[in-house]
Amino acid sequence: MPIVHSAPTHGNITEISLNSPLALGNTNSRSCELLIEYLLNSPLALGNMNSRDRPRSDFADDTPENPIMLTLVSDEIERYAVQHTTPLPDYLADLTDYTFTNMNIPQMICGPIEGTLLQFLVWTSQAKRVLELGTFTGFSSQMMAAALPDDGILVTCDIDPKAAATAKEFYDKTPHGRKIDLRLGPALETLETLQDWTFDVIFIDADKTNYSAYYEKAVDLLAPRGVMAVDNVLWGGRVLDPKSDEDHAIAAFNERVKNDERVRHVLLPIRDGVMLIRRSS
Repeated sequence: MPIVHSAPTHGNITEISLNSPLALGNTNSRSCELLIEYLLNSPLALGNMNSRDRPRSDFADDTPENPIMLTLVSDEIERYAVQHTTPLPDYLADLTDYTFTNMNIPQMICGPIEGTLLQFLVWTSQAKRVLELGTFTGFSSQMMAAALPDDGILVTCDIDPKAAATAKEFYDKTPHGRKIDLRLGPALETLETLQDWTFDVIFIDADKTNYSAYYEKAVDLLAPRGVMAVDNVLWGGRVLDPKSDEDHAIAAFNERVKNDERVRHVLLPIRDGVMLIRRSS
């Protein structure tokens, strides 16, 4: 799949439709010029977009490691979906705006549709314990914590001190922050300290090269009727033709789950791919 880089701007997006000339490999110079012109002059590039209006493309994983995200529906359909999803509370809208203004890779935030899906998983499972690998600025942990009962707990871990400090700052502004236990350090080390725990919901969205290792540790912590959600399992489509270490790691993880008789699973083409996993018995 071809990769196109635009000039660095706020809200830098390189999200390509499956039916666009770029996605089809028809990358002539005019196609590239049109795409870059759109990127540089879009409301997102100009910073003219608040969190309540951000389309899917603004939440695309546009990073050096993951520069293109699959587009399975049009931006118009994506906006329609956001508009017909329960709106974010003010404190999460503020967190989203802060993230896009102050963080180097703000697109790591999961966004309103996936965040609400995670919240539904916690609510429908009547979870009391949630584990998250990969906190970033705390958007997804706050979405899930809101669905926990008063005595529920969400353990989340991250290795980035700046992101963790932002998450803690915004936890203190919310009614559900007291349910969240943020642990700073390598996730595999944190998992070692949780061997006596079980979790009703587990969400994995950390560094991709360790996905299989995280999975093997986490599946042992999953409650009998628990559910695990794993983000970025389509990885911009590069699971079909992996080249980088991250590409191979995600493809290997998907195959590991596919062949694991301990679990049942479904790969949802939402955002950059979400795998839902439960125990087979």
